[in-house]
Amino acid sequence: MEQTVTAFMDRHGLWKEGTTILVGVSGGPDSMALLHFLKEQKQRRNWHIIALSVDHGLRGEESRLDTVFVKETCEKWGLVSETVTLDVPGWKKEHQQSTQVAAREMRYRYFEECMNRYKADVMFLAHHGDDQAETILMRLARGSNPAAVSGMDITRPFASGELIRPMLSCSKVQIQQYCEQHDIPYRIDPSNATVDYTRNFFRHRVLDPIKTEFPTFHQHAQRFSEALKADEAYLEGQAAEMFTDVVEYDAGKQAAAFEIERFLTYPIALQRRVYHLILMYLYQALPVDLHHRHEAQFFELIASSKANSSLDFPAGLQLTKSYSRMTVSFRNEEKDLFHYTFHAPGSVTLPDGSLLTASFTPHSTENGFHDFVLPIADVTLPLQVRTRKNGDKMKLRGMRGTKKVKDIFIDEKIPAVNRRDWPIVEDATGTILWLIGLRKGETGRTTGESGSYLRLCYQAKKGEQTGGPSNA
Repeated sequence: MEQTVTAFMDRHGLWKEGTTILVGVSGGPDSMALLHFLKEQKQRRNWHIIALSVDHGLRGEESRLDTVFVKETCEKWGLVSETVTLDVPGWKKEHQQSTQVAAREMRYRYFEECMNRYKADVMFLAHHGDDQAETILMRLARGSNPAAVSGMDITRPFASGELIRPMLSCSKVQIQQYCEQHDIPYRIDPSNATVDYTRNFFRHRVLDPIKTEFPTFHQHAQRFSEALKADEAYLEGQAAEMFTDVVEYDAGKQAAAFEIERFLTYPIALQRRVYHLILMYLYQALPVDLHHRHEAQFFELIASSKANSSLDFPAGLQLTKSYSRMTVSFRNEEKDLFHYTFHAPGSVTLPDGSLLTASFTPHSTENGFHDFVLPIADVTLPLQVRTRKNGDKMKLRGMRGTKKVKDIFIDEKIPAVNRRDWPIVEDATGTILWLIGLRKGETGRTTGESGSYLRLCYQAKKGEQTGGPSNA
């Protein structure tokens, strides 16, 4: 093991001279072997080593004794140690997480706090080659993306420094042999022998049979991991450039959008990665119920022949296709809805900052599609301005019968994402008078010149304009 780890650290430049290093130590053979290996390098590398031992509060007295064992061994080896007891059951209940996820999250939070407190540069963990093989197989079985299937990182930024796994090239057998050669004491967690947890199932029911036939499988898994990560690093760089060029990202509104035709001009490998980048930017922490099938649904939505279609993702994220454009944002059922009463003469300011005014005039002439004049006798005051409702219909000027507002939006190719907050004016009887900027209504209550008219004028917020055609 010693030669394997040394060569691995040499190849990847993992030696950190003259620094404070933390080591996660459970008391099992893997972490005790790592701690011993680092101890042997302590004087030569000018290291200050601190062992961190965590009692997750899951195995009662047995887990407490594990931390006691680590502390006593560190005292014999002349190393500093620190132990902590975490309330994993309480965290699990509060955050609705599985035992393993809750334990990992609390453990890494503690490690991060120690890194900052000790101003440490490195956090060493004892994950080995068999652990790497298990991780790859588990993620492959769950349908993870290529970046996740590549397994655990050899090194990655962590807190104030780096997290390093120097034993990924070693097998479990090599570690046990090292412990025997150096007479290293360790404790065994009996839960590791069960198949109650997913990782244990893969270890005993999947990996063990593979290693019986292919003893060096852990080496193949690590080489696969390193090669795939190198490929991923290059593709991620290309995807980042594509994201910048193609995606319109609004951090404030937590929304992203792109033109589908342009998106599809890029290779599918980059399309997939930009899809994941969008999710990472919007979610920040990916929800546990986000699965591989959502990626398939995303590409099905893009390829759909429907002009307007939407898809719901976990945690309220909604993907909306509106003709040639895709928008990804969090759904908020109330944020764009409004319903105001206003009087004539008078005005009302809408949520987007636009202004709607009502006044009386003796003239029937109109100035454009943002100006609407109708006989005052046709209107029952006060007026209402609101967003659409299911089943909305209106009688259009110069047209017999009524037409659904939904069909007007479709005819005018209004993107679905813009329809929710499109302003509609109606009178006190509920008769829709004006679909602002699109269509003007006709009540048919009076004929001829009335001599007195109501003028409605819509003024968009400066720099913005309600969409739609100019022939309203």
